Amino acid sequence: MKLPTLAAGLLITTVLSAGAETRQLTIHAYDSFANNAGPGIIDAFKEVCDCDIAITGVGSSGELLPGVIEAAPEDRPDLVLGIDTNNLAAARDSGLFAMHDRTLPPLDMPLDWDDSLFLPYNWGYYAFIYDSETVETPPSSFSELIASDLRVVIQNPNRSTTGLGLLMWVEGAFGDEADAVWRALAAREGTQVVPRWADAYHPIFRAGEADLVLSYATSPAYHVIMEGEDGPRAARFDEGHYLRIEVAGLLADAAEPELARQFLDFMFTDGFQSVIPTTRWLYPVVTPAAGLPEAFGALVEPGEALLFPAEEAAARRSDALARWDAAFGE
Repeated sequence: MKLPTLAAGLLITTVLSAGAETRQLTIHAYDSFANNAGPGIIDAFKEVCDCDIAITGVGSSGELLPGVIEAAPEDRPDLVLGIDTNNLAAARDSGLFAMHDRTLPPLDMPLDWDDSLFLPYNWGYYAFIYDSETVETPPSSFSELIASDLRVVIQNPNRSTTGLGLLMWVEGAFGDEADAVWRALAAREGTQVVPRWADAYHPIFRAGEADLVLSYATSPAYHVIMEGEDGPRAARFDEGHYLRIEVAGLLADAAEPELARQFLDFMFTDGFQSVIPTTRWLYPVVTPAAGLPEAFGALVEPGEALLFPAEEAAARRSDALARWDAAFGE
């Protein structure tokens, strides 16, 4: 989640040097991770590793995996952080990633995780955020949203990770009836589509030009902690909410595989996980020893967690996008 928004295409690199002779671990992430979570994670890892470490932002989350796949071998990192579960099949099929060989600790997630290539580090639910000071009765389902006169801004699934999350949410909730949902949503006078989350949240929703915005159920925690404001809240939908899980992957041709695996172990410790809630504004996969910030205790808890297995998400994606494109005229 981008809070605050970064300029598109901005390259952000955070490097801490421990000396010219030390080994260097290279990590590619998307920009907002590198900029927001990166510095704290690097500081914490430096306490357990005598090494140089660079976390480089290489664009948006949707650009991360294609960038790694298309890069020349000498330009690839040791690790990639930020691959979304909707793109896991493509990551696996690329043949670029190695088995992590890690033993997982107990994870605080709404599902079990068993994957030999990819390890999760944070997660959250897609949700529609509204301002409780202006919307007294938020919708509690897609049908209520469609029937309402509320102005809603969503993101294009062809260009946005959150938009793709909404696509899979509707697929998971409605199956063969998904196209009817898209047609009805597109026909509403109050529905607006923008390319990316950054185009929707602050410029439109926070500017008062939309009543609801597609984001994450954890987004309200940002406003409470950073702004002292509890107006923005997540609407709880009867159909359940789709999960976003972000994972790390070790490159098969990593220059420093030992360091990379050390970092993967570190990823499940407090040094990494305690940074997640107030930089990524998502849930860590292991609750820090000090617990979550108080604002997280007031967040909406969906009745059902929806998530397609990676291969099924990949198989559904093309037809689902075609239905969305037909409804919205792409």
